[in-house]
Parts: sequence; C-alpha cells; structure tokens
Amino acid sequence: MIHGRDIICFANDWDSDPLSKKHVMLRFAKHNRVLWINSIGNRKPTTSAYDLKRIAKKFRDFARGHQKVDDQLYVYSPIAVPFFGSRVARWVNRNTLKWSLRRVCRQLGFQRPLLWTFYPASGNVAGCLGEETIVYHCVDEYSEFTGTDKEAILRLERELMEKCDYVIVSSERLYETKKPHNKNTFLVTHGVDSAHFRKACDPQTVVPDEMKKLSKPVIGFFGLIADWVDLELIRFLAVARPGWNFALIGKITTDVRLFGDLPNVHLLGQKTYEALPGYVKAFDVAILPFVMNELTIAANPLKLREYLAAGLPVVSSAIPEAARLKHLVRIGPNNLEVLSHIDTILASGQTADSYLFANGLRVVGSEGRGTQPDRRRCSRGGGLSKIQTRIWLFLIAKGNSSLPTKSVRAKILPCAGPP
Repeated sequence: MIHGRDIICFANDWDSDPLSKKHVMLRFAKHNRVLWINSIGNRKPTTSAYDLKRIAKKFRDFARGHQKVDDQLYVYSPIAVPFFGSRVARWVNRNTLKWSLRRVCRQLGFQRPLLWTFYPASGNVAGCLGEETIVYHCVDEYSEFTGTDKEAILRLERELMEKCDYVIVSSERLYETKKPHNKNTFLVTHGVDSAHFRKACDPQTVVPDEMKKLSKPVIGFFGLIADWVDLELIRFLAVARPGWNFALIGKITTDVRLFGDLPNVHLLGQKTYEALPGYVKAFDVAILPFVMNELTIAANPLKLREYLAAGLPVVSSAIPEAARLKHLVRIGPNNLEVLSHIDTILASGQTADSYLFANGLRVVGSEGRGTQPDRRRCSRGGGLSKIQTRIWLFLIAKGNSSLPTKSVRAKILPCAGPP
C-alpha cells in the first residue's frame, strides 16, 4: 500500500462526473497527499459556445490557484495550449506547466512526488517535476477522440510511456497497443463503488418525481451523451417500441435532434452522482449503446459495472469488454438483436428482483444485510459479487527484498463504501 507519499495526478476536471480516476485518487488521498491537475486538454478547441465557456472557466480556475477539496487532496487548474501538433505550443506548454506546477508543489511542500497521469498530453512535462516514479494509467484510446490531433497525441503518449516506470491499462485492447512501448505494462480492470449503487436496492431510496411520471417499462442509460453513444440505435428502439420510455441521463455534447419527434425519449440532463441510485432504481433494463469504432473497442465503461452493482438487467453493444461479461450481460451485435434481448427480458418478467433471483442472486440492503426486495435486486452470490464488492487498485511496493526495486503488484482491495 502507498502511504505518506506526495502524488501529482493529471486527470479530467475535478468537478465533472466522478470516473475511475476520481475513485482511485480519493482512496489514495486517505493515506497520501494528492495534487489533482485539471485537464490540460486532449483536442483542439473550437469557437463553439461550449468551448468558449470552458476556456473562460479555465482562466477563472487558474486565477484561483490550488484549492483544497478534501483533507489531503488539492485541485489545480493550469493553463495549457491544446495544439499538440505545434512545436512552439509544446515548448510553451512544457515550460509554463513546469513553472506553475513546481510553484504549487513548493507551496504545498511536495517532495519527490509520484506522478500518476491519466492523460498522454502530460508526456510533455512528465519527468520535469522532480518525480521519483511515473505511472501512466491509460483508460481510453485518447488519439481516437473526435477533434484530437491523432498523430500528435500518439507521439506524446509514446514519449510518456518511454519515461514511465509503469503503464496501467483498463482493457485487453489497450494492453495490446501499449505493451510494445513499455515492458512494465499491466492490465487492471475497473472496480465499482458497489455500496453507492447498491442503494438502488434499498426500499428507502426515493425515486425522483421525473422518473415516477414515466410509464413502464423504462429503458435507461446514464453517462456522457457524446458521439460514441449510438443514438441511431436508441432511435431505432424508440420507434420500434413506442410503448417503452427511454430515460437518457447525462450531459449532452453531441447533436440529439434526431429525438425531436419521439415523445418516448426523455433527455433528463446531468444528475449528481449522489442522485444516480434513485434514478436507476426506476430502470427496468439498462442499456450500453455504443457505436463500434477504435475508441469504443478499447473502452471498458465503468457504467457497465455500476449497472450491475445496482442489480439491473443489462443489454450492451458488442464492445469487447462487455462481451467478457457475457455471463452477466446480454450482447447485441446489431439493432435487431438489442431489441430482441430487451423484448425477451421484458416478456419473461425478468426485470429487477425476478431477473436477479433467476440468475442466482440474493437481495441485500444498503448496509449489506439481507432484506426484502423493493421490486429489486441486489448482489450476486457468484460472479457479480466479485464485480460489485471489489475495486482494483494498482499498488507500488518498494523495499520488498523479494521483488525488484520499484516493483509493481496488482491487488484487489475490498470496496467497503464510498470513499
């Protein structure tokens, strides 16, 4: 276990939806000091209202300096020029980031930090901050996001991996593509905050009014509604089954006008992490509708495990990491098969508690004790319990005489509750 260390973490913006990055760092912050660096960008900005607002926010956050958000966790929002294909921009970024981050580290008294980065753009400054150890934790194929300079991001990523002591990846596809660039590459799949999503099983968890208004069945999705979500599939389902209601929860960053004439598709917007169990409690079936491309083929969506932790029947597009859970998840390689899977679940009555009991589940309350189902669910006696009640953390073990210096071991730790 890492104790008493100073950790610099390059990640997404702290105030965005909590992803695996935030869960890992919150746990590290229990025994270490963490400086969370807000996003330094991955794609070229545009003149859209969304990007202009984001740029303005970046400058406001930068002017505030580092902020303490938890007992041992600080957030800092630096300024970077996200034109990674330009040598001049890279030079400016490297020197600006090096100066500003060293300054913050001095103010916080950070010494010989561990650099834990989730973003390849940090390759430009990695190794310039007096780090003792560098870890690249890769959870996406960043070069495949829309709007990125693919060649520039790949170049920065390879530069970063050459500097790293260790590379951690979250999917088999990422392991295949990153391993050739760093021999110390390890596959560590996502865990889940099972105690939080298990609240969907608790009879006392309140379903929000906007969900109560939707007639059954409710087919649900939560997460960022971006261009990797298969909106055409959702439209196909909504047209084919006008009696179903589709609840789509999340921030929207793509064009959703194709739903304009569909009264059974409900765009409910972004909800707080704390509110999600109440929303998913109203789902009858959860869907993971992803387009198939290099980005999603390499993805290992955390929401898949969050759905399972909430006790929901899940139907997913045929991305590889979902297919690895085919004993728990129904896989639809095309629109008709996705529709057929949902039809089968609803027709059999295997939603909520009946679905889970049919697959060898027992119902537990939010404290983990046995209870009567609130039409629902929650933890599996077999494979699902391993997903629900564990979180993978990658731990750097030093000073072990039986292991090489700076050796790395993967370990499963119990996820006893929210961090």
